[in-house]
Amino acid sequence: MIDLNDYTLEEWNSLLKLASDIRLNQRAYINRCEGRIMATLFYEPSTRTQMSFQAAMLRLGGQIIGFDNPVNSSVSKGETLMDTIRIVSGYSDVIVMRHPLEGSVKAASLYSRCPIVNAGDGGHLHPTQTLTDIFTLYNIKQRLGGMNIGVCGDLKYGRTVHSLIKAMTRFPGNRFYLISTPELAVPDYIKQIITSSGADCIEASSIESCIGDLDVLYMTRIQRERFATPEAYEKQKGVFVLDREKLKKAKSDLAILHPLPRVDEIEFAVDSDSRALYFKQAEFGMFARMALILKIIEDDLLEKKDDDSMPGGVHCMNARCITQQETYLPQLAHIDASGRKCCLYCDEELPPKPGIRV
Repeated sequence: MIDLNDYTLEEWNSLLKLASDIRLNQRAYINRCEGRIMATLFYEPSTRTQMSFQAAMLRLGGQIIGFDNPVNSSVSKGETLMDTIRIVSGYSDVIVMRHPLEGSVKAASLYSRCPIVNAGDGGHLHPTQTLTDIFTLYNIKQRLGGMNIGVCGDLKYGRTVHSLIKAMTRFPGNRFYLISTPELAVPDYIKQIITSSGADCIEASSIESCIGDLDVLYMTRIQRERFATPEAYEKQKGVFVLDREKLKKAKSDLAILHPLPRVDEIEFAVDSDSRALYFKQAEFGMFARMALILKIIEDDLLEKKDDDSMPGGVHCMNARCITQQETYLPQLAHIDASGRKCCLYCDEELPPKPGIRV
């Protein structure tokens, strides 16, 4: 699973129903993965995603191997991603991978002998967080369409936001409020996905200007690790803060979500508000990932999909793309929903071939 949108709504519904059953009947699933091994390869820090996956596999009766710091692996000796994946996929039944470079998990999937799950690739995508998010809304709101959804904070590098928007455009009647500074606005390819789906999109410069219209408010932190300099980070930090005063204007059934960790974007006083669902959301994530693991191992949910890739012809120019580090990777492209030729790994639009006028 590189991108949740690679799968049908029927497959999503099957996952959500299974996750609901697991949540209500946990003891019935205790030994379902006995004798199976999951490898967790985390090239950058994580608390919820890593522990959620590990807890999910252990609760299913399976075992875990892996690393949570590349310094403790042969990566520190210069081993390529390709070789790491070839080795680890021979030891395990499924790999869960997080990496700081965009498109890294797609690249790893080219060399893996077992299913591989994207646990976050740079500022690109985070499909299992999105599975967590829609499972939370599925339980709390009892619907996934016909909602006003506000996403706030780091919309440029926020992979959770990118994945969530891509997913929610598939349900009719959703309207998106994009709350950010101009410097942290969503990438063009995400805007293209929204407009191509026919969904309404409203850009806002403050929480106060739209909170009264929202059914869902998805808060995100300003990600220090995505900025080139501390000064650039400091200019964006603390611009958007959700507090009890702003919530006075909100609907009584507003769902406040956050992928966590938070820094200063939600005041602690908000935690006691019944609309604050982010800690429940984190718990729901474990059940969603239990369902995902079972579907991968038992039902072949993630059997190889049709490959729509083509030769890229030119190098991707995205400095955060995995192809910049793992230079042996084939230059591959795909055509996105708006007809653009994009890098298969990171979804960045590819430059024209040299000598071709555009």
